Amino acid sequence: MPKGIVLVIDDEADIIELVRYNLEKEGFEVIGAGDGETGLSLAAGKKPDVIVVDLMLPGIDGFEVCRLLRADGRTSRIPTIILTAKTGESDRVVGLELGADDYVTKPFSPRELTARIKALLRRSSDLRKQPAIIKRGNLSLDPASHEVFCGGRAVDLTATEYRLLHFLSSHPGCVYSRNAIMDGALGTDVTVLERTIDVHIMSLRKKLGKCGSWIETVRGFGYKFREEFPPPQRS
Repeated sequence: MPKGIVLVIDDEADIIELVRYNLEKEGFEVIGAGDGETGLSLAAGKKPDVIVVDLMLPGIDGFEVCRLLRADGRTSRIPTIILTAKTGESDRVVGLELGADDYVTKPFSPRELTARIKALLRRSSDLRKQPAIIKRGNLSLDPASHEVFCGGRAVDLTATEYRLLHFLSSHPGCVYSRNAIMDGALGTDVTVLERTIDVHIMSLRKKLGKCGSWIETVRGFGYKFREEFPPPQRS
């Protein structure tokens, strides 16, 4: 039985075969798609454990693929890694804002990509092992089902956004630097830029709506989850 199914969406057949060769040695099953439309169809039908998508795709590009994956209830919670050019920091930021959980720059090391995939799967598995429901005011998190509700409204989060919210809400009142959040929420085996945490937090607050006020920015240091919900501001 494979350790997991990985969908690779890339228009370069050599890249798909390189990833396939290295992941199959580690016990994974790999599905390849040469364009975004095919990749989206396979993602919805096969429901892979992880999706790797190149940003530079013909037709539907990788940005749109990420957006459509998150907009589809069948694929919205599948961890996604984007492949992007080394010089394009803005591409990485936009990809993360659209819902990607991690990124790997091209040219990439197959060993690094394999490690990132394993880390994403471990993080998803850890979330499923945490049964206690967290309730903070009108915000609730259910680790068993990976569901978040704000005032009874379901909030659709990526795996990384959920893990960040779970980590912060589990330690109300504690102030964490961006590096501490990376280690505590994402694990020490994941290498991301501090800017990446800011992007995820910004997206998380936006999706949470009114409940986003639970997460407070501590200027010059990092973030914390409030112990009490802030009262409405007077006009």
